[in-house]
Amino acid sequence: MKKIAILLVALSILSCNRSANLEAKREIDKNQVVVLGAIHSGHLTDSVYNTAYLKKLIKEIKPHIILTEIPPDRFEAAITGFKKDDSISEPRVMRFPEYTDVVFPLSKEMNFEIIPTAGWTRPMALERQQKLRAISKDSTRIEDWKAYLAANKKSDSLYKATGKINDPYFIHTNTYDSIQDISLQVYNKLFNVELGLGGWDNINIAHYWNIEKALEKHRYQRKRVLIIYGAGHKGWFLRELQKRDDIRLLEMKPFLDAIQ
Repeated sequence: MKKIAILLVALSILSCNRSANLEAKREIDKNQVVVLGAIHSGHLTDSVYNTAYLKKLIKEIKPHIILTEIPPDRFEAAITGFKKDDSISEPRVMRFPEYTDVVFPLSKEMNFEIIPTAGWTRPMALERQQKLRAISKDSTRIEDWKAYLAANKKSDSLYKATGKINDPYFIHTNTYDSIQDISLQVYNKLFNVELGLGGWDNINIAHYWNIEKALEKHRYQRKRVLIIYGAGHKGWFLRELQKRDDIRLLEMKPFLDAIQ
């Protein structure tokens, strides 16, 4: 009986060691995820957070994969045009200099995969515009529209009061996300349902569904994944990404510090 007991203890210890080793391996194999908040056309004019700055930042991050705010159905036309003559004429992608002037050109000198993950569609955007226009002129929705405009004004004023407009350090803070949320949450509460796919929660769900698909495809591959979206989306994504136990979220500050 003693021998059996000793054997059982040994087996238990062996099982615990295997579990610990497996857990340690899984921890090592986790992908690292960095979320970059872009300012779209602002990158063409800002004195600091410009396309040259973005290039340095992405070189410092050294991603294996970049998840972009490009719709999957627009990506092929964009990449084909770029490969043909180093230019992009796809209308939706042209709106984002962080891709046309930074990510696509860097793909020629860096080894990363570009994955389109935007849930945006043109019909959805047109429907959203039409519905918002109708709400703004609806006499029964005056209070809702006033609340929406007031929330935008408050968010903008708080942002300006920081004195850090387009500061890449500030954009990558929880405080920035909280200021953005002042307007976005009012917008979401008032209009998300009736805007359908174009509502704030709804469009972020569509974006994030594609992001999750990419993360699931590359689980436990020791890769660094860079997510580049408009800065307003950053807080929404981070709240969801923090729920995952298969990734390590990295802060942006060390990368910003490294390129100063």
